[in-house]
Amino acid sequence: MSLPKGLAEDVARNLVMVANLIDEDPEQAYAYSKIALRLASRVAAVREAAGFAAYATQKYAEALAEFRAARRMTGSVELWPVMADCERGLGRPERAMAMAGEPEVQKLDKAGQVEMRLVAAGARRDMGQIDAAIVTLQSPELASNSIQPWTPRLRYAYADALLAAGREAEAREWFAKALEADKDGATDASDRLAELDGVEFVDAIDTDDADEADEADDATDLDDADGADDATDTDDVSDPDDASDDVDGDKSE
Repeated sequence: MSLPKGLAEDVARNLVMVANLIDEDPEQAYAYSKIALRLASRVAAVREAAGFAAYATQKYAEALAEFRAARRMTGSVELWPVMADCERGLGRPERAMAMAGEPEVQKLDKAGQVEMRLVAAGARRDMGQIDAAIVTLQSPELASNSIQPWTPRLRYAYADALLAAGREAEAREWFAKALEADKDGATDASDRLAELDGVEFVDAIDTDDADEADEADDATDLDDADGADDATDTDDVSDPDDASDDVDGDKSE
C-alpha cells in the first residue's frame, strides 16, 4: 500500500525510532509503534514493527495479533517462529509445539528453521520435558563447526538445557562453545561459565562502603576540629582562682 509523501515520511520516522529503541527502551519503542499504527495500520511493515514492539514489552496477545495481520498482508511465513513464541508467552506451549510441526516450517530459510527449533525446545521445557528439549536442539546446525548468526544462541540454549538436566560437565563444554562463537555478546555465556567455575565478581570499591568511609572521616575531622577549638578556648579563659591570687598579691604589696 502506498502512502502520500508527507504521511509516508511521518510513518518512516516513527518506524526508525522503533528500530533504534527496541533493545534499549522497549516501552518507548512501543509508544512510537502505536503512533505508526494509527497513521498507517494497513501497511504490513507497520503491523510487523508493532508486533515486535509489543513482543519486546511482553504484550504477547497484542504481538500475536499484529504478526497475524502482517502475515495476512504479505503471505510470508517469516514470522512463524516468533508467532509460536508468542503462544509460549501466553502460557500455551502445546500450541507452539503444534506450530513447530506445521508445513510452514519447511518454507522457512535456515535461520528461521533454527529459530523454530529454539522455540520448540523452549516449549518442551515449559512443559517440563527437559530431555525432549535436549533432543530437539540436537541438529546438524548444532554439530557444525561453522559459525553462523544463530550459532551462539543455539549452543547456549543447548548448554542451558543440559544444565537443567543435571549434566553440568557437558553444559560447561557447550557454554564455552557458545562463548567462542559469541563475538557480539548476544548471550551471557561468560557469566554462566564463571558461575559454574565458582568465580565471583566483586567490585573493587563498593560505592556505599566508600560513602560511609568518607562520612566517618568527615566526622573524625569535625571531632578533631572541635577538640582543638575547645583546647584553645580553655587556654584563653583565665582560671578565677588564678585571678583571685593575682588580686591578693597586688593587695599584699
